[in-house]
Amino acid sequence: MPSRTGRSEHTSAGTARSHLRTPWSSTPHHPYRTAPAAKNRPDRLIVLLMARAGLRRGEVCGLRRSDVHLLIDSRPLGCEVTRAHLHVIRREDNPNGAWAKSRRQRTVPLDFITVQAFDAYEFERMCVPRAASSDFLLVNLWREPIGAPMRPDAIGELITAACKRADLDDAVTAHQLRHACGSNLLDAGGTLDEAQDILGHAHPSATQVYLHPDPARLRAAVDRVPSPCVQAEVTR
Repeated sequence: MPSRTGRSEHTSAGTARSHLRTPWSSTPHHPYRTAPAAKNRPDRLIVLLMARAGLRRGEVCGLRRSDVHLLIDSRPLGCEVTRAHLHVIRREDNPNGAWAKSRRQRTVPLDFITVQAFDAYEFERMCVPRAASSDFLLVNLWREPIGAPMRPDAIGELITAACKRADLDDAVTAHQLRHACGSNLLDAGGTLDEAQDILGHAHPSATQVYLHPDPARLRAAVDRVPSPCVQAEVTR
């Protein structure tokens, strides 16, 4: 299971319930609507890893249990990074053909919703003894071969099925979930270099395509510019 030793990064039960009540977008084509439409706990975790952590599908399928640290303090695990996070590491010998695009290892912070999805998946996986021995995070729990690491092409299949259950006007792809993560990071005030680091882009130009300023932010930017009268008063 994901690496845990000691106190996990969780909040009170009341806060947990409030996070569970966090509304997903009601926009008919919004990619986040695929998360509540996921058929089971593994599928929901996969959607959130792309939509909330910005992982590519090859990175998702290539995760090992030791790559995931869900503690407030991971120093007992030999990791100096604080709070819940995961490490994206390129491994070219994965039997499922999954590998990280970038050769540069990166650390991706995880939010409460994604940590909660990890916990739910962990309990479900514990009920499948044949999956216990695999070091891969995401493995087959119900289809043969049980315990085998999930293939990257299987992610496309589960997202297509989730889109149908969510009754989306247009189908969402794995890359669009990642795109939603990048856009939301920037819309929330994240800087270009922060989004670049989280998404694992080698060049800032690759991250710039995720810049789609929200209309409210555009309005706020205009409103921050003082009127000529105010500027004249300041210069007096």
